[in-house]
Amino acid sequence: MNYRQLGSSGIEVSEISLGSWLTYSGGVSREQAKACVDAAFEEGINFIDTANVYGRGASEEALGEILAGRDRSSYVLATKVYFPMSDADRGLSAAQIHKQIDASLKRLQTDYVDLYQCHRYDDETPLEETMQALTEVVASGKARHIGFSEWPVERVRESLDLPGVTRWVSSQPQYSMLWRRPEAELIDLCERENISQVVWSPLGQGVLTGKYSPEEPPPPDSRAASESMSGFIGRLMQSDVLEAVERLRPIAESAGLTMAQLALAWVLRQPNVACAIIGASRPEQVRENAAASGVTLSDEELAGIDAALQDVFVR
Repeated sequence: MNYRQLGSSGIEVSEISLGSWLTYSGGVSREQAKACVDAAFEEGINFIDTANVYGRGASEEALGEILAGRDRSSYVLATKVYFPMSDADRGLSAAQIHKQIDASLKRLQTDYVDLYQCHRYDDETPLEETMQALTEVVASGKARHIGFSEWPVERVRESLDLPGVTRWVSSQPQYSMLWRRPEAELIDLCERENISQVVWSPLGQGVLTGKYSPEEPPPPDSRAASESMSGFIGRLMQSDVLEAVERLRPIAESAGLTMAQLALAWVLRQPNVACAIIGASRPEQVRENAAASGVTLSDEELAGIDAALQDVFVR
């Protein structure tokens, strides 16, 4: 496993990290979740990402129990705040940030998180209030660093201009061969400001693994066939997208990679990406994905990927 520095934090994170969005919030059993976390540590993965809203606390609770027996200094733990936790609890007000960090720490069974992330931008709270509250959370020791996810670029710029507040070390955008929006403005801004990308959905909700055929229904054990985990995959299951993904298969085979490893190596070709977050329901998926760390794709392979997906990727 290779490691990269997380922005200006001084923390080194594994190029492949383990997420828990649709899996450990209830999509898979606690035993499966533990097996995946154990496999991650065995493969050198040191970064675990979650959020308070995943399963309304269920993911944090599961990880708190699973990680309880491990040395806290042996892993980097990240969670998030913004989405509703109840009818009254949501957003990035000072009151909510302070309330939700305490609740997250209790569920995670730890005194601090390494990275506390704003899950989206809150238009209903003044930016100054949000940034001051995050600064207080860091000053209290409850979080070592802060990050944002899917914030409008202009709001990121505004936050960077505020005096006397804690600086971001990470950005968590959706980024994959099929979704390239961060390349337009976000990555350039973050490179200048020493903010790293921690990308989600690098496998396009599993579509880039090649498991879905344009001519057949989804496998019964796949995310697309799962009632609890398929809510966000619909737009990627169009026949033109699946046919384009099939054109990646010979590129992966020629490189000696699985389709998943090809997709992860593509994301990691970008120096501003510190790590790619994977979701796994089985330990063998963790091991396969971890093997993408350190893979370098040739210019010819990168050109082939662009040609295969040119009609379907979003920029």
